[in-house]
Amino acid sequence: MGKSRNNRNKGGQRSDPLAKPIKPPTDPELAALREKNILPVLKDLQSSDPKSRTSAANAVANIIQDTKCRKLLLREQVVHIILTETLTDASIESRAAGWEILKLLTQEEEADFCVHLFRIDILTAIEFAAKQVTESLKAHGGAFNKRSKAEQTLIFNIAEALAAIISALAEAQDDMLEVIIRNEVIVGFLFNLVTNELVSESARNSSLSCMMTLAEDNRQFVETILGDSQSNIFKHLMAFKAGNGLKAVLACGVLHNVFSAMEWDDANPGRDNSTDASLIPTLATALEAAPNNAADAADSSPVEILQMALEILASIGTALQEALQKGNKSKGRAGAGGSKGPGDEDMVMDADDDEDDNTSEKAPEEDDDDDDEMDADAMEADMDMVTGADDYPDEAAGLDDLPTLKQLIQKAIPQIVKVSNSSIGDQEAALLVRTHAFNALNNIAWTVSCLDFSGDNNTPVLAAWTPAAQLIWRESIARVLSSDTSDVSLATVVTSLAWAIARALHDKTPLSGDEPNKFMSLYHASLNLPGDAEDPFQGLGVKCIGVLGQLAMDPAPIQLNREVGVFLITVTSKLPETPAADAVEALNQIFDIYGDENLACDKEVFWKDNFLKYLEEIMPKVRTMAKKVDKRSSTELRVRADEASMNLFRFIQYKQKHKPAN
Repeated sequence: MGKSRNNRNKGGQRSDPLAKPIKPPTDPELAALREKNILPVLKDLQSSDPKSRTSAANAVANIIQDTKCRKLLLREQVVHIILTETLTDASIESRAAGWEILKLLTQEEEADFCVHLFRIDILTAIEFAAKQVTESLKAHGGAFNKRSKAEQTLIFNIAEALAAIISALAEAQDDMLEVIIRNEVIVGFLFNLVTNELVSESARNSSLSCMMTLAEDNRQFVETILGDSQSNIFKHLMAFKAGNGLKAVLACGVLHNVFSAMEWDDANPGRDNSTDASLIPTLATALEAAPNNAADAADSSPVEILQMALEILASIGTALQEALQKGNKSKGRAGAGGSKGPGDEDMVMDADDDEDDNTSEKAPEEDDDDDDEMDADAMEADMDMVTGADDYPDEAAGLDDLPTLKQLIQKAIPQIVKVSNSSIGDQEAALLVRTHAFNALNNIAWTVSCLDFSGDNNTPVLAAWTPAAQLIWRESIARVLSSDTSDVSLATVVTSLAWAIARALHDKTPLSGDEPNKFMSLYHASLNLPGDAEDPFQGLGVKCIGVLGQLAMDPAPIQLNREVGVFLITVTSKLPETPAADAVEALNQIFDIYGDENLACDKEVFWKDNFLKYLEEIMPKVRTMAKKVDKRSSTELRVRADEASMNLFRFIQYKQKHKPAN
């Protein structure tokens, strides 16, 4: 950080050659706020009196979260003042307040603010401060312990702020991340915070959180962790993982990213036989214990622990798909190697062949504000079905080569389901936790649903998954559906989760009676909602169609099949009013349900209700729909619409050739 040159014409006063006159805001309210609150505190921040500077720095940190004040402070170049004066102040109190201000700004502002900090060389300041903290903690002769408690606290506050800022910079832009992980001083600072016994729990957790960010999809940083012989950081992470609380959860997060980057999974365990399976018991215990440990959480809240544990489990659920694919290939299980991941679809059929529908989708974010209490006896009975898998040795043995999936089913899912129905903290906190709970369930369910259960090779997986999936349906999905919630994001994720479960269970889905009607009603409600501009296949309407189609699959009751079949035909027949993505999904579900003329529903529903006639009438509308989709702005939608149009033509031809004699 360079210093501004003295201007001889101004008697040696410091000036900024880049500074421009700052015009006061034209808005009267902002102008008054500037005069009353902002200018006085900035004047004190640059005062010659150390106590005034420290007091002003603390005042800025206190008002920075107010949007109007923050914008006015930025307008008055508060960042420049902090970098050139506050962070170089002789007072450690001022420096700590300065780093706190920058930390709060990175949390409140968009990513471009972090880019701005990087461009004005914030890393040099971070490196200098990190050296000071590291040297203080490594001081010989117990020098650190001889400092006052207040000074120790300030050092930890600076360390915590630095870790948070480093994490924000790394998240903002990849090239900034690459510079950070190559900086030996910064990396050593983070490792020291984790391994040094003198460090406060809060500062250590901040460093673990930062390391989790740096390690995500980053083999270079992961290899630095594994190659560290000075701090033995990996050994410490493994030890923390065996503990409890937020530190254990964060350690699991770092380790999960290490395992993912190194491709250590069930088929290829890593150092110390490491896989995600070893993390799940800790995360499940955290879900169970966090709500009961609120009084003991001095450095973290139960909501923070739950949120983090659920995020890691959600990531494990997604990462599991690759392990399942490897396991299926090594064991000769059919289908997983070619399964489509969430969001993919490959449904092109030949005129003389049965068709395939591999539609699935991304796990979205979810919310839940249903505070209904669970029936304790019923819940415990359901839990016993899932956690008691060891009572069924044949089923349990089927997952011995897939320990991560086994741990998710037996340990994690029962606890996630409980969390999805619990009320923790205030309404906002409860909503946040439930959002992450549904997201975790979603990711796990979609990963399992991508396996091919049509043959016998995956029977052990399905046998173990079925009671867990039924638990999720009864205790999470059905409860939300019965609440008639108006929360669109909640309805969307519940439908997504239901789709994933129905794909695997079909007729074993534990319907309580009116779920299909609920999904039909949700579909009609979705027509009044704005669609997903980025991915129309992520809309509530598409998901309602998907789950209904899977519920109607053979051997579903004929009456249910007929209701859903009529619904799907109606959706497509209402083109062009029907959204294109909805029509595409409805057609794909029709192809999937009625593609086999040997099924009972083919004769009893498709032919008795004359579906072929309706499809023939729909054909011109489908072709027009596909042609109207812009190839440049909606490439995927156009491709899938063209496929649906082509497949409809082939499907009609196929059905005409296989019309039953009677």
